[in-house]
This record gives sequence, structure tokens and C-alpha cells, in this order.
Amino acid sequence: MNFKKLKTFGSLALLSIYTFSCQPTETAPYQFQISDLEDHLITLSSDDFMGRMPFTEGEEITIKYLENEFRAMGLEPGNGDSYFQDVPMVSITTNPSNEMTIKSASKELNLEGLKDFVLWTQRTEETQNFEDIEIVFAGFGIVAPEYGWNDYKNIDVKDKIVMVLVNDPGFGTEEEALFKGNTMTYYGRWTYKFEEAARQGALGTLIVHNTIPAGYGFNVIQNNWNAPKLYLDTRSKEIYKPVFEGWVTLPMANQLFEMAGLNEREMLGQARRPDFQAIPMNLKASSTMEVEATYDISKNVIAKITGSKRPDEYLIYTAHWDHLGIGKPDEFGDSIYNGALDNASGTAALLALAKAFKSDKQPERTVIFLSVTAEEQGLWGSAYYAENPVYPVEKTVANINMDGINPYGKMKDVSLIGMGQSDMEDLLNVELAKVDRYSAPEPTPSAGYYFRSDHFNFAKVGIPALYIGTGIDHVEKGKEYGKELQDEYTSKYYHKPSDSYDPERWNLEGAVDDVQLLYQVGKRLADSDIWPQWKEGSEFKTTRDAYMKR
Repeated sequence: MNFKKLKTFGSLALLSIYTFSCQPTETAPYQFQISDLEDHLITLSSDDFMGRMPFTEGEEITIKYLENEFRAMGLEPGNGDSYFQDVPMVSITTNPSNEMTIKSASKELNLEGLKDFVLWTQRTEETQNFEDIEIVFAGFGIVAPEYGWNDYKNIDVKDKIVMVLVNDPGFGTEEEALFKGNTMTYYGRWTYKFEEAARQGALGTLIVHNTIPAGYGFNVIQNNWNAPKLYLDTRSKEIYKPVFEGWVTLPMANQLFEMAGLNEREMLGQARRPDFQAIPMNLKASSTMEVEATYDISKNVIAKITGSKRPDEYLIYTAHWDHLGIGKPDEFGDSIYNGALDNASGTAALLALAKAFKSDKQPERTVIFLSVTAEEQGLWGSAYYAENPVYPVEKTVANINMDGINPYGKMKDVSLIGMGQSDMEDLLNVELAKVDRYSAPEPTPSAGYYFRSDHFNFAKVGIPALYIGTGIDHVEKGKEYGKELQDEYTSKYYHKPSDSYDPERWNLEGAVDDVQLLYQVGKRLADSDIWPQWKEGSEFKTTRDAYMKR
């Protein structure tokens, strides 16, 4: 198929083409076994890998292991003659003042750092100050043409501080047609709000924290106080970076509204209307920050199998290799954050998929296996690849991402993260039906998980991306049991040293099923001329359409 002549087709057309035109004529495909995953999982999550933190000895051990495994399988280097893509990064530690002063014409209020607000910066100069800077309330801080929405219309916020609300206008309204109701869109993510404010030239941004729409308490935000943050090294580019980014608690924001003569509930109501106009608050803020910056280079690992018929069309599988390294000991004295589920399991699946594609008949399209760095620090490895693609985005058919593979045994379902985004889910559902399984919406769509793993950066540049989570409908014990298993992981193991591989606790039969599923979806794409599309209403559709129609 000539991508320049590509026409968007709906799901039914896609499934018709897929079901009737692209049936395989070769023998049965590769069948995964537990052994395809388990050995890699044990190795990658062992103490020897030191928690796989970027810029540590753990990184060197991890990327060398991946290179050796790809090479031993007979996969080609994915970046010219190299299996690596350098990812230049900078670690920035912001030490804010313990006080931020807010003044009105008649009153002064001193906010206490950590308790009332949290600030950081992407700038690397040793000192960052702001003094008597005007604050503007900019609603939800959203510019979304497809929704007819622009919170920055008719106002210039250049060199000002914007205060914005978390999540989307539709959250909590029961209005499914207002954005996507309680399902978070890209515009509801806090990262988007900082990015948009920067595009508008704001000097700084304060997001008003509210536990329910945020999905987490202010204690999560407080973890950023004085903590180092990784960013891409952009010294070679002219990119505007605001003086600061940060959050303010809801009680303190309400005090600021009161100082400005505004009512918080009235402001929320106005902000939920498309005709909302940003409001100067007639308040001025002052504070200071000290900054420490260290530059270094991490690495993405890339391997490929060149296609036999369409070698210049690409399917990309991704999984992040990094985790949290060595940190604070837990109650048992364990200080190594092994990250077995997150994401040694996904990385093991990536290697298993590479073995499967190499063992089967050569795919017609080129298949890329990309293990990215620094997901835990902000999706930076995939962000760097998306900004500096080894393979053109307009010739990249799709992305399939793996971030945690089912450790709980066989499930009837898979969780479809971001349901309604692209035709990739229709391809997935066809394969599920063949084995009497089904997809279910993610249990907490308001949390915005579609925007919280590496596939998101492919979506941002228009590439249709599929990301599934572990289901809860346990084959033997049902949904309640499956939900209990996931809740237990979140409370006992997520981002803790206890996330290690335990064969007594883990059951990889379900992992085998899910990897087989993702293999079948990818194999169909690799051996066909299907170009999945974004569905109507997706935030990423216009980006893809713009360059595919050129």
C-alpha cells in the first residue's frame, strides 16, 4: 500500500480486509512457552542488575545483556551498525526556597514550601528567581481545537504565572460529550498543562492539586521536593523553558482565589465552559530556587528483522528496560528495586517476541525491537526516539508497547488501555475472539494510563499505539479474585524492593497467553498491507492525517 494514497477506513472495513484478505497461508506460528520468558525475567530482575537505573553500573550490565541476546538470536543492529541509540540527558535537582510570597493590593500571604506548594525547574542555571510576577487563572489550561476549546484565547500570559486545574473539564460532570467525561484525555494530564503553558510563554505554572481528579494525594507531589529529575539534554536546540513548574494545594489555591475576590466553585463552573476567559487575579508571586545540573548519556537498545517485501515499512515493539536502582531500604533491609514486573517482565517479553519473529518465516515488513531508557523518570527514552526517529514516522505502521506482563495466571480478559483510540484495538479483538477471550475497558479511565507509558510518545507523533494491561477475569477464580491480585501488587510491590521474581507467587501461564496475543497482532500487521488509523475523536488523529496525506 502506498501510504501517500492512504485513505482512512473504519473499523468494519479494517476487519474485513484483515479477516478475509490477510489470512496466513504458512504453517502455524510460533507458540510461546514459559521458558521463553522466565529465564530473561529471572536474569533482568536479579540483584546483579542493581535495579537497572540509568547512568549506573546497572545500566551498563542491562544494555550489554540486551545487545548480546539480540546478537545471539541473529537480529540485525537497529541503528546503522549499532544496537544502541544515545539518549543525552540532564539530571536537575531544584532546591526551592521554603517560602513563596503572594501579594494583593492590600494583603500579603506566605506559602510554606512542601506543605503548600512544590516547585521545580527545567532550567540549569544555578539560581532561578521570580519577583512580583502576575498570576492568571487559566481554567484547565487547555488548547484543543477538536473540542473547540482554548483557555488562552484573548489573553497574553507571556512572562506571567498561570494557575490551572487538574484533569479535564468533563471530569465529574456526568457529561460524556464534554471532552470524554470521566475518561481522561491527553489534555487532562499534568504534563500537557506544563507543556501548553510553556508554548504560551508563561514564566511559570501552578497546577491546583485536587486528590479525586488527580487520582493521587498531595504526598505524591511532595516526593518531587528537592528530588533530582531527568530530562532530555536540549542544549543544542532553542527551546523555551519556563522559570518553574509546580503544584499548589487546593486549600491554598482557595485562599488565593479569596485574595483575588473570586469564588473557587464559581471558577470551576466557568472553567468547564468553552467560552471561559482566563482571569487576571491581580496577585503577584515571588520566590527563588537553587539549581544543580549534571549531564550524561543513557541508551536505548534497538534490533531489527528486515522485511522481505516491504522493508521500508516498520512495526515497532517497545518495552522499557530501566527501573529505580538502589535506594531506601525497606523494612527487611532490601535496598535493590529489582522491578521484576515493572518492567523486567516487559523486557523479557520483548526478547521472547524477537526470538519468535526470528524463528518464524521472515516478516514482510521490518519489525523493530526497541528497549527504551528512563521511562520511570518521565518516558524520556521513547520521547527521544520519537523526536529523533531512526525510522521515519510516516513509514511506521504501528507501535505495540509492553509495560508489565500478567504474573497472575490465565485470564479471560485483557485490559484495553485507552479504549476508543485506534484501529489497533480492533485487530486485538479479532485475535482475542479466536481464543475465546475478550478486552475490557481499563478499570480507572480517569487515571489516564494511556498517557503514562512509552507508547504515548509514539501516539504524540501520530503513530497508532497499542497498550494492554493485565485483565482481572481469572479463568478459575473470577473477577473479584483478579482484582484482589492487582490491588495487592499496587499496595505491596509497586515501585518497592519487593517487586522481585518469586516462582511461588508468580504464574506465567497468563503472561504466555498475552505475549502470544501481542505476537499474533504484530504478525498480522507485519505480513499485510494494513495501516491502522486513529478513530474519530482521538487527540492524535489530526497529527497522523497531516503527514500521511502529503
